[in-house]
Amino acid sequence: MVITPTTLKNKPMTTSERFPLERIRNIGIIAHIDAGKTTTSERILFYTGRTYKIGAVDEGTAVLDWMEQERERGITITSAATTCQWHNHRINLIDTPGHVDFTAEVERSLRVLDGGVVVLDAVAGVEAQSETVWRQANRYHVPRICFVNKMDRVGADYYNTIAMIEKRLQATPLPIQLPLGKEETFRGVIDLIENKAWTFIQDAQSPSEPVEVPVPESDRAECAKFREKLIEKLAELDDHIMVAYLEGKEVTISELKEALRRVTLANKGVPVLCGTSLRNKGVQPLLDAVIDYLPSPQDTPPVAGIDARSGAPVTRPANDDAPFCALAFKAVADPFMGRLVYIRVYSGQVKTGTQVLNSTRGKRERIGRLVLMHANHREDITGTETGAIVACLGLKDTFTGDTLCSSEHPILLESIRFPEPVLSVAIEPKTRMDQDKMFDGLQKLTDEDPTFKVAHNQETGQTIISGMGELHLEILVDRLLREFGVGAKVGPPQVAYRETITKKAKAEGRFVRQSGGRGQYGDIWLEVEPLERGAGYQFVDEVKGGNVPREFIVAAEAGIREALNVGVLADYPVVDIKVTAVDGSYHEVDSSQMAFKMAGSIGLKEAARRAGPVLLEPIMRLEVVTPGQFMGDIIGDLNSRRGHIETIETQQAGTCIIRCLIPLSETFGYATTVRSLTQGRATHSMEPHSYRQVPADVANQITGKTTEVK
Repeated sequence: MVITPTTLKNKPMTTSERFPLERIRNIGIIAHIDAGKTTTSERILFYTGRTYKIGAVDEGTAVLDWMEQERERGITITSAATTCQWHNHRINLIDTPGHVDFTAEVERSLRVLDGGVVVLDAVAGVEAQSETVWRQANRYHVPRICFVNKMDRVGADYYNTIAMIEKRLQATPLPIQLPLGKEETFRGVIDLIENKAWTFIQDAQSPSEPVEVPVPESDRAECAKFREKLIEKLAELDDHIMVAYLEGKEVTISELKEALRRVTLANKGVPVLCGTSLRNKGVQPLLDAVIDYLPSPQDTPPVAGIDARSGAPVTRPANDDAPFCALAFKAVADPFMGRLVYIRVYSGQVKTGTQVLNSTRGKRERIGRLVLMHANHREDITGTETGAIVACLGLKDTFTGDTLCSSEHPILLESIRFPEPVLSVAIEPKTRMDQDKMFDGLQKLTDEDPTFKVAHNQETGQTIISGMGELHLEILVDRLLREFGVGAKVGPPQVAYRETITKKAKAEGRFVRQSGGRGQYGDIWLEVEPLERGAGYQFVDEVKGGNVPREFIVAAEAGIREALNVGVLADYPVVDIKVTAVDGSYHEVDSSQMAFKMAGSIGLKEAARRAGPVLLEPIMRLEVVTPGQFMGDIIGDLNSRRGHIETIETQQAGTCIIRCLIPLSETFGYATTVRSLTQGRATHSMEPHSYRQVPADVANQITGKTTEVK
């Protein structure tokens, strides 16, 4: 793709214009926090003619960071969708958050995107959350290109970042650009594919068109070496280049681009580019790479699902003539328009007013309105085609992960899996008037965010809200106060502990009541045994000889599931347990489903008491980047917090990266501690890792009793 002099006057977008599938790109901007995702996205919007003025994160004028909380804090909280055009291609763009607390936004975005741009900080290289989003993209087989940003900063090292991509991400980087200049002298990029250089106005504070110049004499040897390495690497990954390479033929520019596209689409390699978005350098070549190397909906495999009627596997090709099929990946309560549901159309077309089937819930829905989103601005459209990402109004019973499809050709797509919340706080309204508003607000927020959970504790009468971290809950409470006008008080954070068992045990669940007339009789013998971590819950029916009718077994299991929500140690949910119904008895007159439900609950609790119950706590993977002089203090503090140091890596300029596993309960207020220990020079990031058994002394403090109930 050649950059033309009209780059800054890219054709303005018209919503009614249709694009063939091969000229559509659905991409997401993903990265570690503060790598420059939103800044890059804002430049993309400007250069594609979508906005007439560049938004700045630091000034709170970024178009895609439209929430008040985002503009105040300078971070992205919710993924923002927009549509723009570049060289007669439509780009549906989603800018995602970088903070681990908002990982659900990245998860659902990657589920519906065809390609990704991974933004990396040229100084820090591959950071903790970069690894997390990379693994998420791997799970959904999303082809990626890397953009090494902030090349103008002191300490920027393009080549070290490439080495880190290979080492930490286990990927095959394919540098297609080299930097022209370094740090404060960075002025442009060298294109290894076309053997030319592009320069931008030095220290540009305003947008500029790239200027084509010859590769400087001092860089030609390095350029030739890296170009040869690129061709060698492509020869290993692509058969067409391999043949030309072995025969000693000159590989043409078009052959190189075609091979790079094939390798990228197959997830065998990752093209790497560089620039500095804040200084408006390197963004236009990045847009060209999005068009050249990332997939269109046609390049992705047909979406797979199951027939909602027969249960047989079916696929839907990316084709306007195929039956309509879409996935709802986000629901938002808009204060002006009502409930917006974002969908990705995988096949077929849909128009406003059409009736569709929600195959996940077995309900019919009517598409009231269709809108193209530009952050929090909307443009009405009359219909949409394959490959589009749009928002719908009028869908009352459609939630995140639901499938919408044609009633005549029902299909059920795989839903979106989200991590379980790890942190809880108690929240209560300040006045009785606030109570109804609070529950209405909480309901709308749980609709929007699948990692936000609300529960009511019957014993204490408290409302407990759970999320992915302190920042996540802080933002949600702030939204509750501002958007819904709720006056509320919030308690201190509580860790989402779990309970499990450590050995096999057997117990009888017996529920007998007689109070004149028909009584209640339920009797079931249960055997419990521990499962490996993360296995969840399993139920097996081994009752022989019809001792207990099937409908009573089902009722008993319902009681067991209910009892698992409140454990025997400290009332935390019980996980990783296998329950087997082995025997029981029933009374022809007095037995009922209610009696066996109670018997199942009683039996489970008694068996769990005998099975060596223990507490489990959430463990976080923590990464601290600190100057070497503070390493000893950081490690000492981590050890005092029950942290387990995994690795310590020393980088250039004396920076150390400490990676460890640490209980979530020990991380409250850690941001303040790490700043005070390092004079504010260290940074840290966390992500959930696993659940592990709580040490006996800590468990005693939590439960106020011995950890094992005899």
